[in-house]
Amino acid sequence: MAKNYNLSASLEDYLEAILNLSSESSFARSKDIAKSLGVSRSSVTGAMHVLKEKGLANYKPYDYVTLTESGRSAAAEIARKHKILKSFFIDVLGVEGDVAQKAACKAEHELGPEIITKLLRFIEFVTQSSKNGFDLADEFQKFCKSSKQHV
Repeated sequence: MAKNYNLSASLEDYLEAILNLSSESSFARSKDIAKSLGVSRSSVTGAMHVLKEKGLANYKPYDYVTLTESGRSAAAEIARKHKILKSFFIDVLGVEGDVAQKAACKAEHELGPEIITKLLRFIEFVTQSSKNGFDLADEFQKFCKSSKQHV
């Protein structure tokens, strides 16, 4: 588990964006981070200074941004939580992809490791039940449709 850096939701989003952008080229550019998050370049600059101070990013103005080893570890944990939540919303609850993506972005910052771990275990349980011939997620989705309790 990654060390707790007491990051705001916004800084977690920056770390995750850098991780995603650098997965192809091993670095990220400020303008790409801004575009990815829908923020101004000056906001990116401010966030990069904070992430650099915390030892999570390597940053110099007008240069590429890379994550430190600690930054990669923290970003990977954030991305893992996001993936688990999105999977739960789509595969278990039957939520549409775009809605699940937005909900996962919000929830990943608020749910602690205990809840994330339990959700992962529940997804594994549902998957295993499906392999054993009882598709719990499918039954739940049928239940939702039949009870007409669309929330």
